[in-house]
Amino acid sequence: MDPELDLTAPALNQDPAMFTRLVLERGGVQWSDRHRAWLLLSHDAVGSGFRDGRLSADRIQPLQRLARERPEQFGRAVELLSGWMIFRDPPAHTHLRDPVRRAMTPRVVDGVRTDVVELVDELIDRLPARGEVDFRRVFAEPLPAQVIAAFLGVPASERHRFKSWSDGLAEIVFSVRPDAVDGDTVAGAVDEFTTFFTELIDLRRRHPGDDLVSTMVAGGADNLTAMELVGACTLLLFAGHETTTNMLVSAVKLLHDHPDQRRRLVDGEDVTPTAADELLRVGGPAKTMVRRVGPEAFDLDGHRLQPGDRVFLVILTANHDPSVFEHPERLDLGRDPNPHLGFGWGLHHCLGAPLARLELTVALRALYRARPGLRPAVPDQPWSGNELGRGIGRMAVTVG
Repeated sequence: MDPELDLTAPALNQDPAMFTRLVLERGGVQWSDRHRAWLLLSHDAVGSGFRDGRLSADRIQPLQRLARERPEQFGRAVELLSGWMIFRDPPAHTHLRDPVRRAMTPRVVDGVRTDVVELVDELIDRLPARGEVDFRRVFAEPLPAQVIAAFLGVPASERHRFKSWSDGLAEIVFSVRPDAVDGDTVAGAVDEFTTFFTELIDLRRRHPGDDLVSTMVAGGADNLTAMELVGACTLLLFAGHETTTNMLVSAVKLLHDHPDQRRRLVDGEDVTPTAADELLRVGGPAKTMVRRVGPEAFDLDGHRLQPGDRVFLVILTANHDPSVFEHPERLDLGRDPNPHLGFGWGLHHCLGAPLARLELTVALRALYRARPGLRPAVPDQPWSGNELGRGIGRMAVTVG
């Protein structure tokens, strides 16, 4: 097997540990003709890439240039995404991140624990005792959507509306060809999000509650423009349920393929602090993060990177680097330490990591305790993905 440097290759999606071992024999930094980009592949290279200020995370300037050639509604989407810290560099990144970071306290996160437990129990009660069901639709989608909505202080009666809005926004967020995106679909989602969060922010200013939006508004988010604050709320809601939905589906496959680890999760408390991180290391939805070289050329691992060059931080291979992870192909829910990069690193470390860990651990343990026979209806369903992500997609499960 001699894998090409193609991040969409079935070999990478199906067996990332084997793919990683083979490609790293050629070095941790390599050029890919397929992607016309530099790939940072080793754990050391990807971790350094997250911290390297010479690499830019800014997706807004290219989108702004593209917006000049597209209908007006495309520009509205770019304006909303300008409030997403993950697409910005300092100082704009710092300006957008700090109000959210100050609001995402352990107390605030722990405050939704009861909501998570109650929502999990409600969704499990809706699962049949026997038969086949679409796991993504009935469990993996509604749980994180409702949890992040509760976290933000969104009324329960409004939560069902977010799925279609997020699907519309995903057209541009997950696109490797934003110039081909359907502007009308994206614009509709942007208009809905903007109207909804503008009204909610105004309500929380007048009537604060015990939720993240109220905490942000009271804690310094007034330094953000109205659209930046709407963008921050949209990012939290979008990222807070899209990624966790994908991880829940992937976790069902992983735990089916590793029944010994499923038993550890269900039967004991020893893996509670570590299980979610290991599931994310092996089956996390993020395959790569895209960067560009800044205005100055520089040398990296013996290679000359030029201004404007694209650079892919390949999280999936970094998380299977055998120089860092012993037996990286194994799922070990007690793995400790576990320096995986699924939550990013440094300035771009995911602020929602504690909430994601809470949801995954509570949901999966309760799910398998209540429905111990739950299993994928198609046990060998393959992994799929593009340059940016990897997952299972739709999954039917058999209960009983």
